[in-house]
Amino acid sequence: MRIARAKLAARTAGFTESVIREMTRLNAIHGGINLAQGFPNFAAPQALKDAAKRAIDADINQYAITWGAKSLRDALSRTYAELYGMRVDPETMLTVTCGATEAMISTLLALVDPGDEVIVLEPFYENYGPDADIAGARPVYVPLRPPENVFDRDELRKAFGPRTKAIIVNTPNNPTGRVFTRDELTFIASLCVEHDVVAVTDEIYEHIRYEGEHIPIATLPGMAERTVTISGASKTFSVTGWRVGWIVAPPELTAGIRKVHDFVTVGAPAPLQEAVAEGLALGRPYYDSLATEYRKRRDLLVPALEAAGFAPRRPEGAYYVLCDITRFGFDDDTAFARWLVSEVGVAGVPGSSFYSEPALGKHLIRFTFCKTHDVLEAAAERLGRTRELAARLKRT
Repeated sequence: MRIARAKLAARTAGFTESVIREMTRLNAIHGGINLAQGFPNFAAPQALKDAAKRAIDADINQYAITWGAKSLRDALSRTYAELYGMRVDPETMLTVTCGATEAMISTLLALVDPGDEVIVLEPFYENYGPDADIAGARPVYVPLRPPENVFDRDELRKAFGPRTKAIIVNTPNNPTGRVFTRDELTFIASLCVEHDVVAVTDEIYEHIRYEGEHIPIATLPGMAERTVTISGASKTFSVTGWRVGWIVAPPELTAGIRKVHDFVTVGAPAPLQEAVAEGLALGRPYYDSLATEYRKRRDLLVPALEAAGFAPRRPEGAYYVLCDITRFGFDDDTAFARWLVSEVGVAGVPGSSFYSEPALGKHLIRFTFCKTHDVLEAAAERLGRTRELAARLKRT
């Protein structure tokens, strides 16, 4: 009897393992310093940890309301009003998700039909392209032009067409560290209004900024009814393993997103939602302190990278720095990243993983600085040997 061979869905054909998490595994093998994956190596705020313990002890351990615990949705509604003047109805405009990662895929599955197009500014966080593919859409990539990583307005305008359903906007941006200006966001908003397109904004780094201001595109004229705002607790409260994110959207879009979210994950961890609700009460003083501490880390690593022979662009926000590696004589960013972790002892992420075409990022590597000062100083010392070791490699 002939047994049918199992076959994977065609949509998976172009998928690869996460390069970021692959570099973390290689780092563990070589005993290196992990400046690849963006998780802090320091403690979350004590107030959040205490609140999580209290919630567990109070037996808040069963399913929360599928679209989020009321305490957290109410706290988020207050937060958006206080920080940005946004009117967010906690009952009809908020969905709590298993991290911003789930928020993005649930949003696209709710918004996009096969054959639709989704505009993605590149370089981009590695999930965006596959998310569009999973949803059946065709991603349309528009470059952020170096060295300042700004989009060309004519190129962006041409990317909008009759099939365009959404544009993904990530500010502060991973991996470039750009904080988009009001003028840039206003231009994007004008195209969304003109073409009746939804802006899906990844604002997970909204409180980690060193220059400029964070402007939710939903606050711009004509955008409240056509914006899905995504954020979460992971980066703000140094709890990347908690997987608590959220989506703010107009009621009509929220209704569809909630249906997808329900079938994808049912709900985010109940006791951790209660803890995040309490954490949001820390407010602006906490966010200001967070940015100040990350600025110190940025200002430690960036000069060290420059001294080591890298060509970094100083980020305006988020906690990554994208560097040009041309000076080291490698023509393959993946080979360089593997060599760097095995021989220098520092892990970064090959730049090609942030582009639709690997060749576009073959001269780049991304490092994170969400680490304690002692770890960054140790990494700086190791990176200082990069030029010498690369030159030695060329001679052999």
